[in-house]
Parts: sequence; C-alpha cells; structure tokens
Amino acid sequence: MLKAYKYRIYPTSEQSILLAKSFGCVRWFYNFALNLTSEAYKDTGKGLSRNDIINLLPSLKKEHEWLTEPPSQCLQQVALDLSGAFLNFFEKRAKYPNFKKKGQKQSIRFPQGIKLDGDYLVLPKLGKIYCKVSRLPEGKIKSVTVSLIPSGEYYAACLYDDGKGKPASSSEGKAIGIDMGINHYAITSDGTKHGNPKYYRKYEIRLAKKQKLLSRKLQGSNNRNKARIKVARVHAKTTRCREDFLHKLSRKLVDENQVIVVENLAVKNMVSQPGLVVPTKRDWRTRRVRNHKLAKSISDAGWGQFCTMLKYKAEWSGKIYVEVDRFFPSSKTCSNCLHKSDNLSLDIRSWQCPNCKTTHDRDINAAMNIRDEGLRLLAGGHLATASGERVRPSKGTAFTRRFSVKEESPRL
Repeated sequence: MLKAYKYRIYPTSEQSILLAKSFGCVRWFYNFALNLTSEAYKDTGKGLSRNDIINLLPSLKKEHEWLTEPPSQCLQQVALDLSGAFLNFFEKRAKYPNFKKKGQKQSIRFPQGIKLDGDYLVLPKLGKIYCKVSRLPEGKIKSVTVSLIPSGEYYAACLYDDGKGKPASSSEGKAIGIDMGINHYAITSDGTKHGNPKYYRKYEIRLAKKQKLLSRKLQGSNNRNKARIKVARVHAKTTRCREDFLHKLSRKLVDENQVIVVENLAVKNMVSQPGLVVPTKRDWRTRRVRNHKLAKSISDAGWGQFCTMLKYKAEWSGKIYVEVDRFFPSSKTCSNCLHKSDNLSLDIRSWQCPNCKTTHDRDINAAMNIRDEGLRLLAGGHLATASGERVRPSKGTAFTRRFSVKEESPRL
C-alpha cells in the first residue's frame, strides 16, 4: 500500500537556486508540451502521446542548454503529469489542463536516485538537504515531490510502499452518521456536536491588514514581493490550522467507529449560484457568481477535504466509508416514524414531528437519518430510499456497493 509522508526541508542558498532553475525548466517544458499537444489536436484531431513528449527532450536540450541543469528524470515526469491531466479531463474528473504560472505553487518530482538518510534527504544534483523528519516512514521509497509554496517554504512529499495490501473491510461494529454544518462543524448520530474553529474568520483581520499594505506597494518592486510573502504566510497559517483540525477529527471518528456515513455534498454549488451576465444585447451568457451569504464560511469549513480524509483513513483501517445521496431528505424526515415534513426552513433548529409528536434537534435528526440510510445501502437496498420513494428516479442513490451488516437499522 502506498503512503506519502510530507516533511519540511531547508535547502541552502545554492540548493535553492538550483531548485528555482529546476522549477522554471519543468514549468517551461510543461507549458511547451501542453501548447504543442493542443495545437496538434486542432490540426490532426489527435494529441501527443507520452513517448512523443519524452522524445522531444534531446532536441530541446540542444536548442536550450539551460534544460540540462535540472535532473533529466524531472523533465521526463512532465510527460507523465500531462498525460494524467488529460486522462482526468477525458474522464470528466477535471477541467482542461491549464498553463503553469511562476507565482503559484511550484513542484518537481524525483523518481530515481533518492534516499532518506536520517535527517537528510538525498536528491540528484542537489545532494543532502536537511529534512525535519516528524515520523519515520515504513517500506521502500518510490518517489519524492519537492514543492515550494507562495510563502517561501519548501516541502518534500516522500511516497513509500510498505509492501502490505489494504485490510479487508468489515461492517461489524459501531455505525455513525455525520451531518456537516456551519455553527457546529460535524454533528454525529450519537448526539455529539464538534465545534467549528472557523480559522479563516480568526485570521481575517490580520489578512486584511497585510493585503492593504500589499495593495499600496509599487508593481514589480522588491517591497511588493516582501508584502506578498507576508500575505501568503497568513494564508499558509490558516491552511495548516485547518488541516490539523481536520486530521485530528477524522482520525478520532475513524478510530471510534466501523461504518462512517456522510452526505455527498456539492460544495461548489453551495458557494456559488447561477447569475445572468449580459455583455451585449445579442450575446446572453450565464455564469456562476459567488454566494455572498455563506460562501466564505462554507469554503473555510473544508467539507470536501474532510470527507477525503475520512475515506482514505477508513480504507487504511479496514473500515467502511459510505456516501448518501445529496438529495436525500435527511433533515425533513423523522428518524422515529419516517414521516417527511413538507416545509422546514433553515432557521428552524428543532421541530416536532406531527405524526409521532417526537421533538427533534434538526442536526442530530439529520445525522441519524444519514446513518440509517447508509446502513440500508450497505444491506443492498440501493434502488429505493427508506421512506419508500426514490430520490433521483434516473440514477438512484450515490453509493451502490453491497455489504452485509450485523448492526441493523430501524429502516430495514
């Protein structure tokens, strides 16, 4: 099983210069190959293969001598990365590949000649780089990806193969449903509410001050670059705090439960809404504009990243991760008698079922319904919802894998 360990590295000034040259060469070759592939597709209807891109390197190195400075394997990895980007595009997992820019995150991958020796990371042409090893890896090292974030910090992601397969999944144990929120980050079906730290709101005033100072600096000046780094450090601080919270919460939930059920949320649709733009009288186009009410809070929560952490940590631990369809009426359905309410606005945080007279906390009730729906899906009932009606008649629910469960749900 492949696992990546991310470490902070501290290159010397000479190594930083060589890394900057390598970043530039890899970025240039990626943009060159992307442009050539796009032009070839327009002319012939076919793009360039991975080998075609790699075969361009000998002639390009003769034409541009500076391409010989970075390790040759890093340039060859460009072909692999570009082919993977096009594969994701054709399989509708991502948009069309974009050109790389200097001001964004820079990264290169070393597939050979790498070794982690104590507190030093050995890389081709760079030699030993001091590495802050927080956790010792297990297995055989496969590749190292060195990245430079806008705040000026260097990181190395070391990919290891421990030689072990994924543990067999079992549904025997405690099942839990998780409902995502803003006031409380995660509400579980056992009645626990985990608070939302809201790190972006915490550092928003500091960020605004740094951005105001940045806007007053002259374009292209050294002082503007210093102000840009200060802004990037605030963003990096917010990102690290958020990731630390998400890692700890996801690990806690995975360790304490055997079946984890969440909603398949469309976060992109939540932070934006369709708007109408009229550039001219004859040209009508629609685009998505930012939702000015909850866009910042939803983006700050990082629900998609949290679900990703739950998923791979559950797979590593032999647990089961289930996603319930986003259109499943978890909040409007009574978890006791399955009665569905017609109207339930967002400002109503607790309500009483008109059928069985049970008083529900909105979020806890939704988490219980999500758990029950996930257990029903595990039992193989993926063609109908628990209330007896299909949520999406054309596609059904989002998760269709079948498992046997020992812990039955009230819906079964």
